[in-house]
Amino acid sequence: MQFEVWAPGADSVVLEAAGVPRPMERDPVREGWWRAEARAADGDRYGFRVDDGPLLPDPRSRRQPDGPDGPSAVVDQEAYAWRHAWEGRRLSRAVLYELHVGTYTREGTFDAAAARLGHLAELGVTHVSLMPVCPFPGTHGWGYEGVSLWAVHEPYGGPRGLKRFVDTAHGLGLGVVLDVVHNHLGPSGNHLPAFGPYFTDAHHTPWGAAVNLDAPGSDEVRAFLLGSALAWLRDYRLDGLRLDAVHALADTRALTFLEELSAAVDALSAELGRPLGLIAESDLCDPRTTTPRQKGGLGLHAQWNDDFHHALHTALTGESQGYYADFARAPLAALAKTVTSGFFHNGTYSTFRGRTHGRPVDVTRSPAHRFVGYAQTHDQIGNRALGDRLAASLSPGLRACAAALVLTGPFTPMLFMGEEWGALTPWQFFTDHTDPELAEAVRDGRRREFAAHGWAAKEIPDPQDPATRDRSCLDWAEPEREPHARLLAWHRELIALRRMLPDLHDPDLASVRTAFDEEARWLAYRRGDLRVAVNLADAPAAIPLGSGRRRGAGRVLAAWEPVPAPGADGVLHLPPQSCVVLADD
Repeated sequence: MQFEVWAPGADSVVLEAAGVPRPMERDPVREGWWRAEARAADGDRYGFRVDDGPLLPDPRSRRQPDGPDGPSAVVDQEAYAWRHAWEGRRLSRAVLYELHVGTYTREGTFDAAAARLGHLAELGVTHVSLMPVCPFPGTHGWGYEGVSLWAVHEPYGGPRGLKRFVDTAHGLGLGVVLDVVHNHLGPSGNHLPAFGPYFTDAHHTPWGAAVNLDAPGSDEVRAFLLGSALAWLRDYRLDGLRLDAVHALADTRALTFLEELSAAVDALSAELGRPLGLIAESDLCDPRTTTPRQKGGLGLHAQWNDDFHHALHTALTGESQGYYADFARAPLAALAKTVTSGFFHNGTYSTFRGRTHGRPVDVTRSPAHRFVGYAQTHDQIGNRALGDRLAASLSPGLRACAAALVLTGPFTPMLFMGEEWGALTPWQFFTDHTDPELAEAVRDGRRREFAAHGWAAKEIPDPQDPATRDRSCLDWAEPEREPHARLLAWHRELIALRRMLPDLHDPDLASVRTAFDEEARWLAYRRGDLRVAVNLADAPAAIPLGSGRRRGAGRVLAAWEPVPAPGADGVLHLPPQSCVVLADD
């Protein structure tokens, strides 16, 4: 087979395959590329020596069986026999479920997670959104410090394990989205700089030097990232990618990397004959992220909406620190603005940033499903000092209200694993760095970060302690107990309603109408012939729904607590910490 590698500054490159060194030759057509022929089969180890240096893994390695610092292994992508045909699932009517392979089960493998996918099919979600699975140091971690962007973390099950997981998901009717990280690579096991200008000092990110998207050599770096993205979608039959922190992609070129990526993914979708999607994480509050390329946008298919999360979180908890401050002044007003305008920050002043932020969304042109709405994510739980979920401090009733707002709202809903039953297990920040100095730096950095907010060092979980990861694993006995079982049934009921009722997946954001009372702590909105009302207060609420009613008094479709339909006066009497979905007669 032919081996090749990009090393534009090298004077010599040696391929070492199956223990046999072979000098590589410069490619006569592609500048900076080296190539060599060698016999190799699936599983054979190989690596490259640049200018007589140490043996390094292939930047485009498909497998790192001995970890990020070990040799690469050949992967025969055709060797896996797929069991299920798959035509794909579109994101436009999706219910997403964010899942971390390493803690979804205590075993922390693809196969163990696949064995639990029947739970998600019964729940009614449509897509599993996997957190990153690229190789990283050690066994356990969040995955955002991956270093081999074409490979699969071996402790999870490697390439074949991921294919078995996707195959099982597809057999149950579930799409699979994968979180990929293009804005940085982990500090440990990152050997790309030995090969070429994969990074640039022209820009800096919170993680150090930026990935080279616009400096000399960036054509090949972009091709490296694009090739990786397309390989995930093609070789593993994934249905989409979630792009981590796209606001951190420093890119000054006229044709941005994100536009190039969205065009390539759309072309691959047409070639494969199945829908593929790109979901961005961005804190820019910029509708151009998901505006079609033909209309001057980047052409991504959806983006996470932190504004919706922040408004909902402050309304539920009353927290006001950090970025919650902008939403905490009037959280129900912020929530109402977000579900009708897309973003809360749409050119408004942000006290947290000390400047105006965001850009207005044209709600008459931007479909609501281009925004992903959620009450909890890995970031919003794991980046808290103790990794505590909403269930740790909120009543089941308030958690039911959160579910109602997420699952009947205008945005594409997403749940974080275990949220559907109100999991009490925390989800904490954990690492498994093999470099002692890096491990200590991460531990100290975490403690310093929260010391600024009044936390004592001994209170912050040690990321390197295996017990921190173990505490973060889901307890699969919880869903069988109360109040978890009731909350799980509520999520199933709401997801079933969303699937059955066209008004609940209507993309027309401009048609959403809201009413709220900040002091009484209730909010209601109308979507077509449906009304959704939540009462976050400790006292009953009298909610006037008469204004603008089309006909009749309405009937109850789903309610957390027993509630009568509104009377002739159009007033809904909603119990404390409760919610209801109503249909016009």
